[in-house]
Amino acid sequence: MDPIKPQPFELHHVVAMPWPGRGHINPMMNLCKRLVRRDPNLHVTYVVTEEWLGFIGSDPKPDQIHFSTLPNLIPSELVRANDFFSFVDAVQNKLEEPFERLLDRLTSPPPTVIIADVNVRWAVRVATRMNIPVACLWTSSATILSLFLHSDMLTTHGHFPTEHQPPESKEDEIIDYIPGLSPTRLSELPEIFHGYVYQSYSKFKPCYDEISKANCLLFPSAYELEPKAIDFFTFRFRFPVYSTGPLIPFEELGEAGEPEYIRWLDEQPERSVLYISQGSFLSTSEAQMEEIVGGVRDSRVRFFWVARGLESRLKEAVEGSFGVVVSWCDQLRVLCHAAVGGFWTHCGYNSTLEGMYSGVAMLTFPLVWDQFLNAKMIVEEWRIGMRMERKKSSRTELLVRRDEIKELVERFMDGESEEVKEMRRRACHLSEICRGAVAKNGSSDVNVDAFIEDMTKMV
Repeated sequence: MDPIKPQPFELHHVVAMPWPGRGHINPMMNLCKRLVRRDPNLHVTYVVTEEWLGFIGSDPKPDQIHFSTLPNLIPSELVRANDFFSFVDAVQNKLEEPFERLLDRLTSPPPTVIIADVNVRWAVRVATRMNIPVACLWTSSATILSLFLHSDMLTTHGHFPTEHQPPESKEDEIIDYIPGLSPTRLSELPEIFHGYVYQSYSKFKPCYDEISKANCLLFPSAYELEPKAIDFFTFRFRFPVYSTGPLIPFEELGEAGEPEYIRWLDEQPERSVLYISQGSFLSTSEAQMEEIVGGVRDSRVRFFWVARGLESRLKEAVEGSFGVVVSWCDQLRVLCHAAVGGFWTHCGYNSTLEGMYSGVAMLTFPLVWDQFLNAKMIVEEWRIGMRMERKKSSRTELLVRRDEIKELVERFMDGESEEVKEMRRRACHLSEICRGAVAKNGSSDVNVDAFIEDMTKMV
């Protein structure tokens, strides 16, 4: 008689705890959707504040994903940019207890695994107290996380972090000692190590110390996009590291109807449209926006512009130009449209991944945080974009003038130039890599299966 093989304990109930911000909520949700599509026995409780439930509660999702809420004890998403420090302090100090009470109420079945955003500092601590395995999800690049973890090396070498602006003589100095980070000029590092933004980094730094206490670490990249950085984390930690991306909603392409803006794109020549998006949280100054509007308008390039909260003003400013302005769109669907030939982006990592998956070259205009390093990788490592230079005089940022913007937009969208043709060829090749990673037996596809299997062994 053959021995009866023991059956592995199935992963029944995952609790997902994202950082309450659009750039974090979206990749966490995309990961959860991918997990439940892979495992029909999986049930996900997705935890958001009551306000965020109002924002995303009606979004389509699989039946296996259900929302649970924490009380609105933090500043509203609509005003958090006005006092970001208070917002961070509130998330880190006011939501831990409600989250633990929520876990106590989830009993049918009880949580078997928690997937928590790295920036939610207390999530690993709560999971440890309740004896629940926890997976940490980092929602930006593996490269920037390595830089954050090795920030002390910058001090050791006489660079950052410091609360003061570094001497300008060091701006072009090259650093080449951060694991997973290619040689990088100090001026290309994120502005997180001095001044106002350094205070934000200091508030998040304790979160990175919690990663080593988790059961595994997940990245939104495909392994092929950041092999050196992901190899470093695989070597550094005692637990599994999974690259599961691109964590973007590619599986939902084509599910919606035919909005008017898609019909407009259908009427445009192939690769003729510049898609412009400056993100949903931080934006440029009013003076810089005027220069951008003037430069794009003067270039006479066709454009599709997403302007959250500024739609009416922008429509008036570009009246008579060769484009459309909308307040919202399905970004991935627009980027994948044949009429789109370029992507003006603030270089948030979700947008960066969507641009790469779509095979669209990028015009980089980073604003803050990890966006500067993402822009460097787009231009110098993946070589699928051009950089909008944003120069500084001492601590004052100089405006990029409309004539500079006009000239660069024209150059970037010139499909007849060999420079642009080669850039677009590389973008298409990178798209093939991204799509291959999430296809059956691709690197990310295999990692998702391995994550599900390994987590069942931890419960």
